[in-house]
Amino acid sequence: MMSITERFIPYDPPTITDPNVIRKTQEFYFNLKTRRSIREFSSKPVPREVIENILKAAGTAPSGANKQPWTFCVISNQELKNRIRKSAEEEEFISYHGRMSEEWMKDLEPFGTNHIKEFIEVCPYIIAVFKKAYDVDENGNRHSNYYVNESVGIAVGFLLLAIHNAGLVSLTHTPSPMNFLHEILGRPENERPYLLIPVGYPKDNIKVPNITRKPIEDIAVFYD
Repeated sequence: MMSITERFIPYDPPTITDPNVIRKTQEFYFNLKTRRSIREFSSKPVPREVIENILKAAGTAPSGANKQPWTFCVISNQELKNRIRKSAEEEEFISYHGRMSEEWMKDLEPFGTNHIKEFIEVCPYIIAVFKKAYDVDENGNRHSNYYVNESVGIAVGFLLLAIHNAGLVSLTHTPSPMNFLHEILGRPENERPYLLIPVGYPKDNIKVPNITRKPIEDIAVFYD
């Protein structure tokens, strides 16, 4: 067991001088304002090292007891992508033809979506995110994970930021239920599908829905 001095190490915080803080936060916000969910991808290849660095960034996310209860399955194999598209469209067809409520369908109208998911086959990479309900050691013993949904949700947020920072685009796709991912990818019993994220470059000259984001007074409350 590590001693107290080994368990804690000095923290080296980022150095941002006071006059630059406002400018840097504005720049970060203006950059993130340009991020959009994309449904039309180019097949232009992306270097694998770029994807690896993006996943390393996602892996820096905080998690309950530092258990890091996530697995990022990166799929570029075309046969697997074909199978995933077929299964995703089967689930989405059911959703669009009875599983979704009338209100849900109405809320989706501005986005022009349907059960066809061509982007799964076109984009160079799909990242299937799995959450680990528990860990299993080399002897088959179970070990608890904590705040799994929260931890994986934060990691996905980091992942989306890293994708955008790399000049790539993505989509948080949730064909529900997603049990087919577990079967197609042969994941172990302790893992549960969480999200399917296509990653790549956008198709030329695409358009995105004309949406607005809520102003700060609608999303934050300050208690001075």
